[in-house]
Amino acid sequence: MASPPTHGVIPALDLCGLDDVLRLVEATTGIDGVVGYKVSQTTVLEIGLVEAVCALRTVTALPLYYDHQKAGLDVPSNGPAFASAVGSAGVDGVIVFPIAGPTAVRRFVRGALDHGVRPIVGAALPLPDFTVSGGGWVADDVLPRVAELALAEGARDVIVPAHDPEQVTAVTAALSEREPDLTFFLPGIGALGGAIPDAFGAVRGPRSYAIVGRAIYADPDPAEATRRLAGEALAFAAVAP
Repeated sequence: MASPPTHGVIPALDLCGLDDVLRLVEATTGIDGVVGYKVSQTTVLEIGLVEAVCALRTVTALPLYYDHQKAGLDVPSNGPAFASAVGSAGVDGVIVFPIAGPTAVRRFVRGALDHGVRPIVGAALPLPDFTVSGGGWVADDVLPRVAELALAEGARDVIVPAHDPEQVTAVTAALSEREPDLTFFLPGIGALGGAIPDAFGAVRGPRSYAIVGRAIYADPDPAEATRRLAGEALAFAAVAP
């Protein structure tokens, strides 16, 4: 089995209308450096997760990561049932933000793993007022606390917001010291203030994937925007150990 790519771009399919989603995937799936797609809850609400996966599989064989916005902020006992549903639909991974507490982390992460789905674990959004220090309501250290417990349960994929390189370095360094074989998913590129060169340069870990939404799908030429961003990502693959 081939090793997973070390660096790349994951276009976020945050579009209304399946036809537009499929056109975007068709235009980008063959571009070097595209390593998967984030399946939007919008599409799933329109046609259902099973139907969305079936439709996407007609145009791409790349991994599909479902973002339920935000699974994990739920009663912990719902974790296994949620995992069963997404696993049966055929997604490769599911994004979970289990900030409902330690029991939610355990049940949602373990539920995904038990059903053959990669739990991609986050706890912080790339927004300036998400945490208490920025005027929000969530503890500033929520991400490392959730991620450390998720790693203890077997997760190996962590979402780290790309807009704050200092936080990227601090979080990825601490987690990589605990578990060296991690993949970091970085949202917030473009409109939310992050840039691939800054974010990837700050990561302390072997694999970095940028989750990119508007900077691709809202561009007049999404394919060209994807090539440019994927090229920025692949520049780090060339120097990775």
